[in-house]
Amino acid sequence: MTGFFELTPEQQVRRFELAGHDALRQWGFSDASLELIKHRENAVFKVEKDNFRAALRIHRHGYHTNDELRSELQWMQALSESGVLVPNVIPTQSGDLFIDYSGDALPGKLQIDLFEWIEGKQLGSVEAGISDAAEVDAVYGSIGELAAKVHNQATSWQLPEGFVRHAWDAEGLAGENPFWGQFWKLAAASNPETELLERGRDRVFQDLSALAKSPDKYSMIHADFAPENLMVDGNEVRLIDFDDAGFGWHLFELATSLYFIQEEPYFQQAKDALIAGYRRHRQLTDTELEMLPLFFLARGFTYIGWVHTRHETETARELTPMLLKTACELAEDYLNH
Repeated sequence: MTGFFELTPEQQVRRFELAGHDALRQWGFSDASLELIKHRENAVFKVEKDNFRAALRIHRHGYHTNDELRSELQWMQALSESGVLVPNVIPTQSGDLFIDYSGDALPGKLQIDLFEWIEGKQLGSVEAGISDAAEVDAVYGSIGELAAKVHNQATSWQLPEGFVRHAWDAEGLAGENPFWGQFWKLAAASNPETELLERGRDRVFQDLSALAKSPDKYSMIHADFAPENLMVDGNEVRLIDFDDAGFGWHLFELATSLYFIQEEPYFQQAKDALIAGYRRHRQLTDTELEMLPLFFLARGFTYIGWVHTRHETETARELTPMLLKTACELAEDYLNH
């Protein structure tokens, strides 16, 4: 595995591309073309053959078990049946929702699945930002509405037998072994920063542990409600990328959608639009919203854990300074209030 991560990103993508071509035989598309869409947690390729188009997803090694991935796809299907627009999975020729794939040139056994191609464009992106006031209201209003619809389905859904997903709860966010890693052990952190992260972790764990997991506030959540995960085609908005979906508080969902724009001049406008959109479909009290700083900090800790456990990747190296600075500022502010 170490050898794979010593390759350049371009070399890694080439190995995934070769694996993708080979895997597509299971769907009857071995001679289809592949075009890279994204290479971060997973490698996602656009598949084209004649008039057929799809999205091939090659999962990061070891992130989810087969039961966890199967549960993710079951929830997506249930959301679709409830009227929430999500990509439909394309089974293999033998009816499997995904396959296990192994190869000598890869970091380990990989899961690969195929989804219908979603037309349109991303609702927005963290990198590009949003400058037009009307666009801020539209983008974050749409995010709020869709998040509420997802939570409405999740809180009324009877989980299938054998359903298994991780939890963004007190243990998963700030316990001894958080889901995304022991963030307080980040090598890049100075001694004062490490001490701050440890104190912040203790406080977050204490405060989250005191919160109830009542169905009206805690259920399955998407956990990555960012503008780039919402695809717009005409009047339709589709939610994509359920890789991080798990059990969590609804406020964690909302904090995630706002996390990377906290320093933007339009942050308050976006927050107001998000809340207004959410309230059009689901109750959200002012008292609940007072807990948002707790979930901002918890979300910040997850990103520190993300780069800590992926320190060998170029993405982690680039993001670490910014993520550490933001998390420490949030921790300092939360601990002082």
